[in-house]
Amino acid sequence: MTSKRSIYFDCFSGISGDMILGSFIDLGINLNEIKKQLTTLNVKGYTISSRKVKRNGFVGTKVNINLKKLNHKEPIVRSFNDIKIIIEKSDLPKIVKSNSIEIFRRIGKVEAKVHGTTIQKIHFHEVGAIDSIIDIVGGALGMYLLDVDEISSSPINTGEGTVKCQHGRLPVPAPATMELLKGLPCFSNGIKNELTTPTGAAFIAHFSKKFGSFPNMRIINSGYGAGSIDIKGIPNLLRVIVGETKNTSQSRYMRMIETNIDDMNPEFYDYVSDRLFKAGATDVFFSPVHMKKNRPGVLLSIIVSNKYFDSMVSIMLEETSTFGLRYYDIDRIILAREQKTIKTSFGKVRVKIGKRNRSTLTISPEYDDCKKIALKNEIPVKIVYEEALSVARNDEE
Repeated sequence: MTSKRSIYFDCFSGISGDMILGSFIDLGINLNEIKKQLTTLNVKGYTISSRKVKRNGFVGTKVNINLKKLNHKEPIVRSFNDIKIIIEKSDLPKIVKSNSIEIFRRIGKVEAKVHGTTIQKIHFHEVGAIDSIIDIVGGALGMYLLDVDEISSSPINTGEGTVKCQHGRLPVPAPATMELLKGLPCFSNGIKNELTTPTGAAFIAHFSKKFGSFPNMRIINSGYGAGSIDIKGIPNLLRVIVGETKNTSQSRYMRMIETNIDDMNPEFYDYVSDRLFKAGATDVFFSPVHMKKNRPGVLLSIIVSNKYFDSMVSIMLEETSTFGLRYYDIDRIILAREQKTIKTSFGKVRVKIGKRNRSTLTISPEYDDCKKIALKNEIPVKIVYEEALSVARNDEE
């Protein structure tokens, strides 16, 4: 079983652009290397520095982007295309360019939605300013330099109350931040501050594919990125942990999708099940339930990785009579799996072998192989199955 280099964002006090950069530098990323590569953006009028600060008694790294005084009176505004061109013309690695542009695209789309316009007509003010370009591109560059295989995050602390911005005083999370956080697990612990910014929300929504509890990880290093202010009651820090996770054949983190059905032709269930499996479901099963007015019904349950979640939803809504679904994240404990072919006196049979800590815990002959041999030789399938199981066990000893 191989290992993957993984990173976990612990957003117990939210997430923002400066906190992301600060945590990466705290992890050991060289600020001078970031500065050197950011100069290829050909964006002028700023300096970038970092220093150690305390937040509620705990030390983290604070990144400061200091803007030089410009001659024009109006604040700088840029369109999405302006920012895209700036990034594309740089000498940054292709993956850094791509990730940076996609993060800005996310922000542009939600800004357009909340203001009732299109991304082409959106002009970035706070986000389009120099410091946000440096935050986003610098964060994408930091992810590149960390060179990780897997990215995950905790639920995100949004904060609450109100925040002052160019459009006046808005509720927290601000409308754009709220849109960027759609589909992600969030919470507030009562802190009356904006803890998660649009930049932070867009960054974590783009990079993290898993959200939940701390993963089963061998910790290598951790870094703390400090927010701008010291908040009463909680250290205003983003904690980022780098470690190694085991590369199993199946994902541990999955989603369960469920719906109750009492008005569908039972003959359709076999077809629906086949479609779900072919579209990527890990497991599909049916359970008898009693519904309203004590009517007998069926609970249709699907276990699926996040990669195939949208496909599962589409199939269930198209192929069943349900009016809605429910879903939730689940964790699994799974054995490392191997498959090999063994020779029996009747022929070859594939067997699945489940191991934990290099010890064989379970062996399962492939039923379809046993069935095929049994039909060909006109013998009971259990005889083929038992011999395959016996041969496989002897091979493992």
